[in-house]
Amino acid sequence: MELKNLFPLYGQSLWLDYIRRHLLESGEFARLVREDGIRGVTSNPSIFEKAIAGSTDYGPALERFEKRKDETAIAIYEHLAVEDIQAAADILRSVYDDSDRSDGYVSMEVSPYLAHDSRATVDEATRLWKTVNRENLLIKVPATAEGLVAIPQLIGQGINVNVTLLFSRAVCRQVGEAYMAGLEALAKQGGDLSRVASVASMFVSRLDVLVDPMLETPVRATSSSEQSQSHTIVGKVAIANARLAYQDWKELCHGARWQALRSRGARVQRLLWASTSSKDPRFRDVLYVESLIGADTVDTIPPATLDAFRDHGRAESRLEDDLVDSKHVLDTLARCGISLDDLTARLLDDGVKQFSAAFDSLLASIEKKREGVLDSALHRISYRLPPALDDQVKVMLAEWRTAGNVRRLWARDASLWTGHDENRWLDWLHIADEEQGALDRLSTFAKEAQRNFTHAVVLGMGGSSLCPDVLSRTLGPIEGYPALHVLDSTDPAQIRAMEARIDLAKTLFIVSSKSGTTLEPNILTDYFSDRLRQTVGEREAANHFVVVTDPGSDLQKVAEREKFAQVFFGAPGIGGRYSALSNFGMVPAAIMGIDVERFLDRTTIMAHACASCVPPEQNPGVLLGVILGAAARSGRDKVTLIASPGVEQLGAWLEQLLAESTGKEGKGIIPIDREPLGAPDVYGADRLFVYLRLDGAPEILQDTGVEALERAGQPVVRIAIGDPHDLGQEFFRWELATAVAGATIGINPFNQPDVEASKVAARKLTDAYEKSGAFPQEDPFYEDGPLALFADEKNHVALTESIGSDKTLNGYLRAHLQRLGPGDYFALLAYIERSDAHDRQLQTMRRAIRDARRVATCAGFGPRYLHSTGQAYKGGPNSGVFVLLTCDDAQDLQAPGHRYTFGVVKAAQARGDFRVLVERDRRVLRVHLGADVNRGLELLTRAIERALQ
Repeated sequence: MELKNLFPLYGQSLWLDYIRRHLLESGEFARLVREDGIRGVTSNPSIFEKAIAGSTDYGPALERFEKRKDETAIAIYEHLAVEDIQAAADILRSVYDDSDRSDGYVSMEVSPYLAHDSRATVDEATRLWKTVNRENLLIKVPATAEGLVAIPQLIGQGINVNVTLLFSRAVCRQVGEAYMAGLEALAKQGGDLSRVASVASMFVSRLDVLVDPMLETPVRATSSSEQSQSHTIVGKVAIANARLAYQDWKELCHGARWQALRSRGARVQRLLWASTSSKDPRFRDVLYVESLIGADTVDTIPPATLDAFRDHGRAESRLEDDLVDSKHVLDTLARCGISLDDLTARLLDDGVKQFSAAFDSLLASIEKKREGVLDSALHRISYRLPPALDDQVKVMLAEWRTAGNVRRLWARDASLWTGHDENRWLDWLHIADEEQGALDRLSTFAKEAQRNFTHAVVLGMGGSSLCPDVLSRTLGPIEGYPALHVLDSTDPAQIRAMEARIDLAKTLFIVSSKSGTTLEPNILTDYFSDRLRQTVGEREAANHFVVVTDPGSDLQKVAEREKFAQVFFGAPGIGGRYSALSNFGMVPAAIMGIDVERFLDRTTIMAHACASCVPPEQNPGVLLGVILGAAARSGRDKVTLIASPGVEQLGAWLEQLLAESTGKEGKGIIPIDREPLGAPDVYGADRLFVYLRLDGAPEILQDTGVEALERAGQPVVRIAIGDPHDLGQEFFRWELATAVAGATIGINPFNQPDVEASKVAARKLTDAYEKSGAFPQEDPFYEDGPLALFADEKNHVALTESIGSDKTLNGYLRAHLQRLGPGDYFALLAYIERSDAHDRQLQTMRRAIRDARRVATCAGFGPRYLHSTGQAYKGGPNSGVFVLLTCDDAQDLQAPGHRYTFGVVKAAQARGDFRVLVERDRRVLRVHLGADVNRGLELLTRAIERALQ
C-alpha cells in the first residue's frame, strides 16, 4: 500500500516510533520519509538501549569515551542521543519547511528520573533545547502533576513540547489548558506564537492490556448480567477512551480562549496516538491505527506496525465513528465496577517507572560497552569457510545489500521467497516487543500457579512443545516454582513414566496447539482429564488445565466449555515452529519461574541487531542465513550442530526449525543434532558445522575437536552464547536466519506440505481401527527371533537383488546400509519410549554407521519427530536412508472415549509414516523390535555392527 499521500488525505500525520544510528546513516530513514511519507519521529530509552547493547551502531562513537572515565554514562548517552536527534532533525527539515512547521519534528525526552520534579524538568528541557539547537525539536515531558507545572513554563519560553504518557481524558484537557497558559505567557512577552508547536501523546493499547483481563475475569461484577456485559467491551475500552478524548480536544479548540490564541498565529496542540501496536492476537495488528485516523492528529507507530499497515491496513477516517457506542463502552466499564480514573492513574505511574527502568538499563549498557564487557551480537558470530564457499557467501551478501533484501524481509515482501502467502507468517519478527507489552496477565497467572502447583506438564507437539522442552531442560527446575515437563508422545510407557514423576493433585497441564485439532495433545488431555477427575473430582479437575491456542480454534471452544482455568492466545500470523517467543513458549516459561520480562528484553537486543537498517554482513541473523543457504546450494546441506553441554538442548528446537522450514520441493537443509563429535576423517564434503559455545562453561574436547575440523578445511560457524538465559536471542537469530536461508534456497520457509501427509495416513488407520477394532494385516518379509523386517515391494526387491546368498538379518542390514553413498544421510526413526537408555542405544548405532560410511546421521523418537524433521525426510532432498523402529507395547493405555489405545495410535502413526516415506520413494526399512524393547535394541545394535564389518 502506498502510504505517502494516504494519511494526509484524512488530515493525520504519520510519525515513526523508532530511531537509531544505522537507520539514519544507512539512508533508510530518509527513504521512509521520501517513499512512505513519514513526517516525524519519536523514540525512547528502551530502543536506544537495544541499539547500544545489540549492535555496532555506536562502536566508533563510544571509542571516544573509552578512556574518559570522567564522563558519566548519562553524559555519554546525551552526546550520542543529541547526535542522532540532530541528524534526524536535519533529514526532516524539508518536511518542517514544506509543511510550514506543522510537521518534521523529532522528540527527545528529559530524564525520566525528573518526572516528579518540575524545576529540574524545566532546567533540563531548556538545556537540551539549546544543546540540540534545532527548531524542529520537541522536548518530551511526562504528564505527571509536576510535568503539568513545567509545560506552560517551557511553552512560555518558546520551547516545543511533546507531552507524553497521557492516558486520562481529564489529564488530556489539563494538558491542553497548560499549553494555552504557556502560549498566553509567551504572548505577553511579545513572542511569536506561530513558531511554537506541541503534541499531546495519548497511549492507547496499554489501556486494553490492563483492563481486558479484568473484563474477562470480572471479579467485581455482582451479577451474571454484568459479567455478560463485561465480555462485550473487551478490546474496545482504549479506542472508546481515545475517541472521546478527541471530542474533548475539539471542544477546547472551539472555545473562546483558544480562538483568541489562534488569532495571534498559535498552532493547535495535536493529539498524538502512541502505543498503537495491538498486543492481543485476537485483534487485527493494525486495529488501533485503523480506528484512530482523523483530522489534526498524529499517529506514531513502530516499524512493525508500519510494515503491517502497508501490507494489509485499511485507511479511512474513523476517529469519530460510533461515538454513542464509545460512551456506552465506558458506561459499561463503570457498571462492571472498574474505575477508569484508577486505571489511567496506574498506567501513568507504571509508565514513569518503566521509562526509568529502561533508562537504568541504557546507562548500564553504556558503562559495559565502554569497559569492553558487553560484546555486540554481531561479534558473537564468526566463521571460517573453504575459499569457494567463502566467495559465494561474499557474493550473496553483496546481492542482499544491493537488492535491499533485509528491508524487503522486514517489510513482508513475499516475492523474496516464492510470492505466495509468506507475508502472512511474519508476525514473529516483532513478537518479543509485543509480548513485553502484555505480560501482566501472564505474570498474575504464574504467581497463582506457583502457589497451587508443584509440577506443570506441557501437552503439545512440535512447535508447541519444543521451546518449553528446551527451556525446562536448560534453565529448570527453578526453586519455588512448578517443575516443568513436556509430554509429546503417544508411547504408553512414556505416558506412564510421566505420570509416575508427578503428583496429579498438584500438577498443572498446559495444553498447547495452534489449531486445536492435533491428535496427540487432544487425546492426552482426555486421558489426564479423566485421571484428574478420579483424583480431585469433577469440579476441581478443570482448574488443572490452561490452554495456549490460536483465537477461534476448536481447543478454545473446548476450554471454554470445560471451564479450564485460563486460555492464552497465540498469534495467528506465526507458524508453530516460529512461535517460541509467543505465548506458546512464554506461558510455560513464566509458570516454571523464568523472568519472562527480562528474557524478552534480552531477546529484543538481538532483534534490534538484526533490524532492516543493518547491512547484511553486519546483521547476525542475515549473515548466518546467507551462510546456511550458500552452503546448502553448494552441496553442504547437512548442518551439524555442536553445542556446549549447558545449551545442547537447543539443538532439538533447531532441528525442527531448519528441517520443517527448508526441507521441501526436493531441496533443504538436513539438521544433524547430537551426533557424537568425531575426528575430521569421518566426515564427508557435505557438512557445515555450527558450534554453539557457551562462554561460561565450554567443553574443552569440543573446542579441540572444532579446531581440528577447521584445520582440516571443514566449514565452521562459531556462535558464542554468553549465558543460557540468552536462549531467546538464539531463537530470534535462527528464526531470521532460517527465513533468509529459505529465500536463498528458493522455497517457502513457512509452510509444511508434507507434515500433513503422515497425519492423514495415521488418521485413516485409527479411523479404520475405531470401526473394526483391528489394523489391516501386514506380514514381515524376514524374522529373526524378536526382530522382524518390513519393506515395500520396491525396497524389498532392491534389498534382495543386492543381498546375494546372505539372506540373514546381517545380510539385509548390510544391503540396506550399502545404499548409503556420498552426500547421503542415515536416520533412525524410533517409535519407542524416549528414555535415556534407549537414546544411548540409538547413539551407539548412529556413531557406528557414521564412522563406517562417513555419512551424516540422525536419530529421532516418534511421533515427536513427525512434527519436526519428518517434513525434510519426506519433502527434502532424496538423500536419506531410513530405519524405522517399532515395537509391541508391554503395557498399553486406553484412550478415553475411543476404541483405540495409545499403543494403537502410536502404531498407526508409525505405519502411516512408513507409508508416506514409501510413497515419496525413500529408501526405508522397518525393523520391529518386539515387546522387549531393550533386548530388541541390543540385538539390532550387534547386527548393525556386524553388517558394517
